[in-house]
Amino acid sequence: MSIDLKDKIRTVPHFPKEGVMFKDITTLLMDPHAFRDVIRQILTYFDGRGINKIASAESRGFIFGSVLAHEMHAGFVPLRKPGKLPHKTIKEEFDTEYSKDSFEIHEDAIEKGDKVLIVDDLLATGGTVEAAVKLVERLGGSIEGISFLIELDFLKGREKIKGYDILSLVNYSGEE
Repeated sequence: MSIDLKDKIRTVPHFPKEGVMFKDITTLLMDPHAFRDVIRQILTYFDGRGINKIASAESRGFIFGSVLAHEMHAGFVPLRKPGKLPHKTIKEEFDTEYSKDSFEIHEDAIEKGDKVLIVDDLLATGGTVEAAVKLVERLGGSIEGISFLIELDFLKGREKIKGYDILSLVNYSGEE
């Protein structure tokens, strides 16, 4: 039986700035049944695809991505803010809801033909995941899917990643 994950996510008004209804996943993470349910749903959806790498965005994406990599017997590939990775990297800039940012990935993290699942906690405007897609593809990876715990439908981030298999477990359509 699935848990109503939306009930496990706290909304914090006006964080990090006025007018934003921040979706706080720490309440879900504190519930071991809800956390396991999230992992189980993603594993079930992407089962049998031969995924051998999980690429996740800093930092909340690491929470889900590392567990999924462990469960799928796949490698974990962190997408980090500039200057955080110790070896040679490639970089991709993107716009977020609040600012301009960028990610780096080790240039040897993805090999040509790797089957990659991109994992993050939230799809909002799509800039973060669009950068992740570009980095993985520049290194020759094949994106088998993209997974989010939460999707803010009203921000239309999905439009930036058309053509990919996208799984979002919780959707918000407005100011809820």
